[in-house]
Amino acid sequence: MKFTLNWLKDHLETDESLEALADKLSLIGLEVESIENPAETFAPFKTARVVKAEQHPDADRLRVCIVDDGTTQYQVVCGAPNARTGMVGVFAPAGTHIPGTGMDLKPGVIRGVESNGMLVSEREMGLSDEHDGIIDLDADTAIGVPFAQVLGLDDPVIEIAITPNRGDCLGVHGVARDLAAAGMGKLKSLKTPDLAGTFDSPVGIEIAFDGDSVCPVFAGVYVKDVKNGPSPDWMQRRLKAIGLRPINALVDITNYVSYDRGRPLHVYDADKLTGTVRARMGKQGESFEALDGKVYEVDETMCVIADDANVLGLGGIMGGEESGSTEATVNVLIESAWFDPKVTARTGRALDIQSDARYRFERTVDPETVVPGARLAAQMVVEMCGGTPSNLVLAGEVPEADKVIDFDLSQVKRLTGLKLHPAEIKAILRELGFLMSGPEDNIKVAVPSWRPDVHESADLVEEVTRIVGVDAVPTVPLDKPDGVPAAVLTLAQTRAHNARRTLASRGLVEAVTWSFIGEADAKRFGGGAAAVKLSNPISSDLTDMRPSHLPGLIAAAQGNVNRGMGDVALFEIGATYHGDEPEDQVEMATVVRRGRSRIEATGRHWRGGEGAPDAFDAKADAVAVLASLGAPVDNLQVTRNAPDWYHPGRSGTLQLGPKMILAHFGELHPGVLDEMDIDGPVVAAEIFLDALPAPKKRDSRAKPAVDLPDLMPVTRDFAFLVDGEVEAQAILRAARGAEKKLISDVRVFDVYTGEALKGQKSIGIEVTLQPREQTLTEKDIEAVAERIVAQVAKATGGTLRN
Repeated sequence: MKFTLNWLKDHLETDESLEALADKLSLIGLEVESIENPAETFAPFKTARVVKAEQHPDADRLRVCIVDDGTTQYQVVCGAPNARTGMVGVFAPAGTHIPGTGMDLKPGVIRGVESNGMLVSEREMGLSDEHDGIIDLDADTAIGVPFAQVLGLDDPVIEIAITPNRGDCLGVHGVARDLAAAGMGKLKSLKTPDLAGTFDSPVGIEIAFDGDSVCPVFAGVYVKDVKNGPSPDWMQRRLKAIGLRPINALVDITNYVSYDRGRPLHVYDADKLTGTVRARMGKQGESFEALDGKVYEVDETMCVIADDANVLGLGGIMGGEESGSTEATVNVLIESAWFDPKVTARTGRALDIQSDARYRFERTVDPETVVPGARLAAQMVVEMCGGTPSNLVLAGEVPEADKVIDFDLSQVKRLTGLKLHPAEIKAILRELGFLMSGPEDNIKVAVPSWRPDVHESADLVEEVTRIVGVDAVPTVPLDKPDGVPAAVLTLAQTRAHNARRTLASRGLVEAVTWSFIGEADAKRFGGGAAAVKLSNPISSDLTDMRPSHLPGLIAAAQGNVNRGMGDVALFEIGATYHGDEPEDQVEMATVVRRGRSRIEATGRHWRGGEGAPDAFDAKADAVAVLASLGAPVDNLQVTRNAPDWYHPGRSGTLQLGPKMILAHFGELHPGVLDEMDIDGPVVAAEIFLDALPAPKKRDSRAKPAVDLPDLMPVTRDFAFLVDGEVEAQAILRAARGAEKKLISDVRVFDVYTGEALKGQKSIGIEVTLQPREQTLTEKDIEAVAERIVAQVAKATGGTLRN
């Protein structure tokens, strides 16, 4: 929505500056997108007189002009055919930026003659496409005056963004109303023209609908003996300023009223009409040529305006070329109606028509402006084009604005924290056009016809808040019982946050993939149920809700490979879908690694140095996430019942007991990768963030956040010979349980198998002892070592390797 500052002041009595008005507009929800001030753009350009214009000595089409801008005389070489002695034009000195061409003027020499500055044309000023000659002003125009001032181009243009619910601010008067309510001036009252007709309109108006009317009121005024021509300069300047091209007085009047009052209108050449003009639904096979030059076919879902012979246009969207007004128009019919927003929007989308009328009607137009709008347009036609108006013709009735809301004024403080006096609240609502009655603190509020978006008391609170200013809403800290801030994240949010930080710290990059996948991928990863198929998919290959993040992450990884980035480590956190019940939506954290994205080990590691990631990397990712969620990772059981999309011999499941499955991990099945055309191998981990039970509430002061012992830790290595089938986890668990108070960490640093061991394997572990009360003696350490050896032997049958 665009308007000029002076246009705004036609409706708002104010002394506020442009900057203050712009700031207030944004604060009350009418965000200012731009302010264009032509006076600043055209500041270097001034009126100047051509004192002398002589033929260039070395060019037939050039003239050497002496230009006087009131203070200095300049020599200018000019190629315009209308450059002559005594004329008044517009002069730009050297160093000026020319807006129409983007050129920066510099002193120069043209065919051996110095030239300093330029006499400009309308095209060079960006005013029109006219470039046959330079601007030729009236001979009595003052010299040295800013060009913007002479042409009335010193009126700043303001553009604001309008939200879909604020159709009332698609007219300058509505914007002024909001500013007045915000204390930026006084709203000027609208004067409805009392235009008395002298005859009855020869063109009748009807509303013809079966059932509910999509056009409840339709008004018209017939004006005869008009003389169409250019609109006044002031109107043309305003229309040009907001980006509209003046056409003729009749068309310009409708455009002006649309922007001034938010009331779209249409003018017909009455001599081109046949019989009665009516609003009705279209019929199959009907078509018309619109004002944009295109032919549109209508159907029974579209509201049309038609006479007894043809369709004249689309109601609330665009009129037809055949019945439009021209320079030869003598008699006109001015149409003013109200059209249903939903029907208007649906028709506009179906035919792909964008117009100012559609933009307003689909955001709702005040129905009570139907009659005043028709009378205002008729008065302007008579004033600018002459003619005699008929009596107003009205079909249907203006819908009544009968919405009344019970409003407890205390809700303003309850919902926003603003402490406002009841009189202040009422004053704001009154300025916005709301009517009120009732007791002091609990009133009834009648909603004006131009605010169909206000439905309940919370909407009234919003109106008061935006006018007072969101910046006035007090900032209140969260409650801090016992000095600890109250939790603001849910358990699910906390788990997702912890998982995200953990995976990012492990060198993985977060990805966000589609929640929709193809049917083949859905079935490949355990989905494909009818309950999670999309009724209206956005693409033929995005038909199902995803049962897993893996299809999207695998495809993203392959996309990186195709672009030369073979080392990929990605993760995603979000919902997966297994049915249409609430419990079928499962929050998961999923990891995918390929290439040389193995986790970098610190210190000694049983796998050695760099290499391709394997199932153990995926397991480590899963365990790290579970640890961040507070899972008892030391008690995790590893089983081999991973889903079918994993390699059966290189995958596993992490669980606590037979029913509490926490994660799957491992190398993806080669067959699955082949079907998806993915370059493998690829390893993955899927962690079920909702699988862990909610933690018990504990006193946050019972345990410190960080445990930093005063004494240095001690490490000891052990190498055990065990049967080849014994899992390393069993050794770790047994060693860790030998002395829980002292042993802080146990990890594998070496695994060796060979023919000399005859089916056995050697597993080396590093045990960290962390004393807390006193430094450990060698005797203490030996005692712990003996218990570790005994526990491992008891649990696994392992013996110390010599």
